[in-house]
Amino acid sequence: MEVAIVLLVVAIVFITQAVKVVPQQHAWIRERLGKYAGTLTPGMNLIIPFVDRVAYKHSLKEIPLDVPSQVCITRDNTQLQVDGILYFQVTDPMRASYGSSNYIMAVTQLAQTSLRSVIGKLELDKTFEERDMINAQVVNAIDEAALNWGVKVLRYEIKDLTPPNEILRAMQAQITAEREKRALIAASEGRRQEQINIATGEREAFIARSEGEKQAAINKAQGEATAIVTVASATAQALERVASAIEKPGGADAVQLKIAESAVHAYSKVAQDANTTLIVPSNISEVSGLIASAMRVVQQGNTK
Repeated sequence: MEVAIVLLVVAIVFITQAVKVVPQQHAWIRERLGKYAGTLTPGMNLIIPFVDRVAYKHSLKEIPLDVPSQVCITRDNTQLQVDGILYFQVTDPMRASYGSSNYIMAVTQLAQTSLRSVIGKLELDKTFEERDMINAQVVNAIDEAALNWGVKVLRYEIKDLTPPNEILRAMQAQITAEREKRALIAASEGRRQEQINIATGEREAFIARSEGEKQAAINKAQGEATAIVTVASATAQALERVASAIEKPGGADAVQLKIAESAVHAYSKVAQDANTTLIVPSNISEVSGLIASAMRVVQQGNTK
């Protein structure tokens, strides 16, 4: 009975040591008598108890690694406090086990030295503008060396760039001056545009006034011309009617009577003016002679 119990215990221990269940996205390194004997993949694996052992266990997931903050000196001798985060993944469990005694520390130290080297080639202003370039160069430098460690560096991201307080104050003053400059330029541009708009408005108003005056002068001239034509036409019609009336029986007598009335009316107007000295012809027959002369002119016109 005791022998059976001992055999059962030995069997349980043997099975426990022989069966290894590896989780998904993990890889275990098996050593046989201290020598690499293979990699256990996810799932159930069998090993020889007391001969084989699991020496290393690796996660194949992407691992974020916080790179400690460090002081870097730029090309223009400015100190920068820089910290970042590195993302890597174990791609070769065997090399990760035997290629480096501590691949995490190796990757961290290489990231710091590579970052110092890249920033040392840049001036202060460029370090803020070229973050993507810095990240890419750090990844390339680490990835080339990390191949021997069975590690693939996926990306590196700078979390913060902190210059000294004196540099921060100078940068803030520079930003303030730049904004004030932009404000002054914007104000001057506004005044310039305002003056242009005023000058343009005055020019357009002057053109409009001159066009109006020109049109008014044209309209006035056209009106005067129309009035002259109308008066001339009316005068011509009146003369035609007078000529026609003269040719009718009794027309000449009517003309003599009209001329006589006009002469008498003219003398009466002159006589009404108190400041006018009226000179009466000594021979009244001259008035009849004047009428006769006017009649001869009328007859000559009718003959023509």
